[in-house]
Amino acid sequence: MSRIALAFDLGGTELRAALVGDGGKLLAFTAVPTRARDGPDAVIEQIAMLAEKTCSERPDARPLGIGIGAPGPLDPVAGILTAPPTLSGWREVPLARLLQDRLKLPVRLENDANAAALGEWRFGAGRGAASLVFVTVSTGIGGGVISDGRIVHGRRGLAGEIGHMTITSEGERCLCGAVGCFEAVASGTALGRRATALTKPGDGSALRMLSHDGEVTGRHVVEAARGGDEAALALIDREARWLGIGLTNLLHLYSPDMIVMGGGISHGYDLLRQPIEATIKERAMPAYRDVPVVPAQLGKHAGLIGAASLILVD
Repeated sequence: MSRIALAFDLGGTELRAALVGDGGKLLAFTAVPTRARDGPDAVIEQIAMLAEKTCSERPDARPLGIGIGAPGPLDPVAGILTAPPTLSGWREVPLARLLQDRLKLPVRLENDANAAALGEWRFGAGRGAASLVFVTVSTGIGGGVISDGRIVHGRRGLAGEIGHMTITSEGERCLCGAVGCFEAVASGTALGRRATALTKPGDGSALRMLSHDGEVTGRHVVEAARGGDEAALALIDREARWLGIGLTNLLHLYSPDMIVMGGGISHGYDLLRQPIEATIKERAMPAYRDVPVVPAQLGKHAGLIGAASLILVD
């Protein structure tokens, strides 16, 4: 039997659990909707229930410990969730200690974006790199930074909020309250918002047909562009330009060996790649232009596998 870790990905919408073996191999997986509005006690009860259910799928497994990726802000050293906006009533909650007392296993806590970065670095697209930046482009934009073989935590584990770089002085106001954040102009939500504003219900456009005349999402844009729709292709080109500007900033800031792009919008990477590369070539200083931007390999399990690696990798 290989070394095994029990891993959790605590999201505001879904709580996911897995048993993960050496090499990042997924051995068992379960998920439930998160009781995000019901406070810490309810969610911790869910975690305990899911731990039992997941382990029952492999009764011969003996996890060495628990790794958990959770929304920030959090302190990974102290094991405390500070005040995550997606979980109601969580303020200075010592999650690692509470789970360790409840489940009688050592617990390590990490920011969910950092956990995904660790997963891709150790077992996915970033294997072998000394430094990388992982960027997830989905509802928002998050990420994690590996520098010289170590995750960059910063003060109280708050480093790497790359979605809140200011990259323009215009556009929609971000959820954080600022104008011009990378997330506000280049996330999947921003792409969908632009597509919705460009079309109208019942106009017969590919975008509205795919959305059944509802709000158009970033995934609808990718799907329509893949079918050759001109409006969607123009939206993809604009999206890639914004992504290219943000990624250029990250190249200049961190000088990584590679950038790994994950999240829902990364499913359109083949459409985005060329204009992203053109933007980087146009805007980056020459020494940074040859750094590859590659798609993630672990998909939705990157965070779980990265959380497990907190236990499995010394």
